[in-house]
Amino acid sequence: MKHLDDIAVIVQARLESERVPNKMIRPFAGTTLLDIAVTKMTTSTVFGAEQLYLAVHEPELLAIGHRYGVNIFHRSLASAQAEGVPLTLLYEWWDKLPFKYAVLINACNPLLTIDTIDRFVLQYARNESDGLFGVMKKRNYTWHLDGTLASESPGQGAAMDTKLVAPYYEAAHCLYAGRLDRIGQGIWMGDMDRPGDLSLFELDELEAFDIDYEWQFHVGEVLFNSSDKLPKRQE
Repeated sequence: MKHLDDIAVIVQARLESERVPNKMIRPFAGTTLLDIAVTKMTTSTVFGAEQLYLAVHEPELLAIGHRYGVNIFHRSLASAQAEGVPLTLLYEWWDKLPFKYAVLINACNPLLTIDTIDRFVLQYARNESDGLFGVMKKRNYTWHLDGTLASESPGQGAAMDTKLVAPYYEAAHCLYAGRLDRIGQGIWMGDMDRPGDLSLFELDELEAFDIDYEWQFHVGEVLFNSSDKLPKRQE
């Protein structure tokens, strides 16, 4: 068990996206992706304002944080331009925040609800694993690059029916959690080769809709505007 008070909740963003330039501050459904992310985070019933941080560098992103009065971690330019390595540069806050653990939220998922985020934080607090990662449950046929079937074969004579193959989990890329000190060791969330070091959190594919390309920006806006009409998660 972890103490909730030991967990920082971080929204990290930048303007360096090459595929969708300035997507964090571009007009999106009458607001912006970063406004949506920060607004919903401030409505949590699980973690307090003192635990919430916006990790940004550019003045435009800093202005959004100031508008909502949230804690701001000032990223360096090098961090904002980093492409995943080293972890200590990408996540500069690892040894600078007064917390033991961190939950990281991707601001590119406008359909991700605060209820799901709160459930994720609570599950992480109650979990013995060092890390927790959001995933989507899928059933499909998959192949290795050499053309051999990677998923379980349904057998000769069977139709291609996804109900006949075993389910698997796919990375959702929107909810992450891990110990801060392990980032200094080059490990984020947990050692994926060590059973039990990283636990999985299943969420709906719709909530995990990630805006990474221009077409997704436009589709995401339509989905967000229709979110009150979309199917709700069944507990």
